[in-house]
Amino acid sequence: MLIGSYDFALVFLSLCVAILASYTALDLAGRITGARGAARVLWIGGGAVAMGLGIWSMHFVGMLAFRLPIDLGYDLAITLLSLAIAMLASGFALWLVSQPELPAWHLCLGAVAMGAGIGAMHYIGMAAMRMQPGIVYDPLLFALSLLIAVAASGAALLIAFRLRRHTRHVRLLRGGAAVIMGFAIVGMHYTGMAAANFPEGSFCGAAFSGLDSGWLASLVIVTTLAVLAIALLTSILDARLEARTELLSSSLAKANAELTQLALHDGLTKLPNRLLLEDRINQNILKLQRNGGYFALLFMDLDGFKPVNDAFGHHVGDQLLVAVAQRLRAHLRANDSLARIGGDEFVLLAELRHPDDASNVASHVVGLLSQPFEIDGHELRVSTSVGIALYPGDGVDQQELLINADAAMYHAKSLGKNGYSFFESSMNTNARQQLQLLHDLRVALERGELRLHYQPKFASGSGRMLGAEALLRWQHPQQGLLAPVRFIGLAEKTGLIIPIGDWVLDEACRQMRLWYEQGHQDWRVAVNLSALQFCHGELVETVRQTLARHALPANCLTLEITESTAMHDVSASQVILEQLAEMGVDIAIDDFGTGYSSLLYLKRLPANELKIDRGFVRDLEHDGDDMAIVSAIVALGQALDLRIVAEGVETPEQQAFLTELGCDSLQGYLLGHPLPPEHIPS
Repeated sequence: MLIGSYDFALVFLSLCVAILASYTALDLAGRITGARGAARVLWIGGGAVAMGLGIWSMHFVGMLAFRLPIDLGYDLAITLLSLAIAMLASGFALWLVSQPELPAWHLCLGAVAMGAGIGAMHYIGMAAMRMQPGIVYDPLLFALSLLIAVAASGAALLIAFRLRRHTRHVRLLRGGAAVIMGFAIVGMHYTGMAAANFPEGSFCGAAFSGLDSGWLASLVIVTTLAVLAIALLTSILDARLEARTELLSSSLAKANAELTQLALHDGLTKLPNRLLLEDRINQNILKLQRNGGYFALLFMDLDGFKPVNDAFGHHVGDQLLVAVAQRLRAHLRANDSLARIGGDEFVLLAELRHPDDASNVASHVVGLLSQPFEIDGHELRVSTSVGIALYPGDGVDQQELLINADAAMYHAKSLGKNGYSFFESSMNTNARQQLQLLHDLRVALERGELRLHYQPKFASGSGRMLGAEALLRWQHPQQGLLAPVRFIGLAEKTGLIIPIGDWVLDEACRQMRLWYEQGHQDWRVAVNLSALQFCHGELVETVRQTLARHALPANCLTLEITESTAMHDVSASQVILEQLAEMGVDIAIDDFGTGYSSLLYLKRLPANELKIDRGFVRDLEHDGDDMAIVSAIVALGQALDLRIVAEGVETPEQQAFLTELGCDSLQGYLLGHPLPPEHIPS
């Protein structure tokens, strides 16, 4: 056998390269873990090149350190193949340790795969010498070298996974781990070299046509060190940039928190300001809508604060406000919120078990602030007037609640101060707004501001349009287009509903006449009658004159009255409805199922149509009770030979169910929105 020897300078150099490659790999693992998207792919790719070149270079320098008493060389293609295998194994290792978890079976499979890659790199690299005859390997040492490669790979993967995060002393720990990993890699390599036996008379087939080992050592070492240095330097610089970015992000977050604090809190008392208070009110409203319960807004204004401020100066006044805030805050319950919304005004949001508890809270607040304050050597006394608005009941949103609590506070002041008052509807400015709206409504007819929109009705089976329902709108000169809910209540309270109702009937018939002349003799226009209209003695004559004025057949008009209106005085209702029916006008019972119908009386009324209330249609797909109610109404209507109209149809599923059930006609946003008459298809 040929006897080999080693250049120990190169052996030591191979160990240094192995340690440097190991440290670079550990550092790159940390970079990859924090990277995302394309940056992650680039780090894995670049890391695979640097780490693979480092491991391969250690192997190659180790081979160059080996001397035989013959000329040696290395086949270029096979050498590059061993380098490619080292890079692939490195890329796989970096990808594996960058995963969120590293289960034991992943670690074992990864160790075997990476160990096999390193072993293949080594022995393919040995094959690059193209020895003739071939190298004879000692089976035990050969197996031992592969076992060392697998064990070293497993340890390297585990260490890299554990040290990938940037924690305290991580670089020192990586340095120690790199030394251990370097010795393990070198141990595997030189065990593999020890397993190689070269028979007497062997010669190197690549000695003359392959790479010359004389200058190759210097080239490999310089290139490898350069690549590893660049990779390591890039990783370190990126880590510093990331650290600075994190520091900047932390500073920005801190600054943002401070700005948020300033934006949402009062600068003097540090209490929440109006903006934060409004948000908390909204949150409580949502909470109570889900879970039920009550809360109160206590609007507090300090009595006697201005004289203190004028007598002792703003400095003492500010200290007094801070003392008031501290005293109130010290007695807050866990779920209460105290805010300063300006000047000497504070608002307490207090959750309640029962609405009556609000008076206890208000009494406590009044008592707290009636006690003297020691400010800058002065004993100062103030009191407070408290206005209370309750939810639910005194407002639907934070703005209305605050306005009403403020109105109640001024009422408390008017009663002598140093006390509290609950909100009553007569206290706020809404009364003035309603008065103005009523004034505008009185002249709306004269100014021609009322409008009718029409919502089409369609046959359930064929989809043919059967007519439309007239819906009142008010084109207010300042507030825009108003729905009836904004003004019908006022009209009914003041009796204005009678002339307005007459106008609606006249305008609807005028429009129906136009449609009639356009060939829609089978259409009907539906007009809603209010309870006051229905009871008005001249209703029947008004209907008769209106139909005559527009030369309109009576069967083109449908008058809709609510179930409750019809049942209020059944005998009187029956007389009126019979007169209208004799005229030929169709009668529809609107919102059927929501009132207190008596089937005994219902069958006596000369109605032609039942309208199923939208409340039953809305949850039809999800509520079994609604399905049962609608089915019962349809069956009842069919038994009484009445047409069935379902309103509020908004989904295809509702349409399909109601059609299958036997409704004659349908109405709702799915089929058509209320529109001005010029937009109704004719």
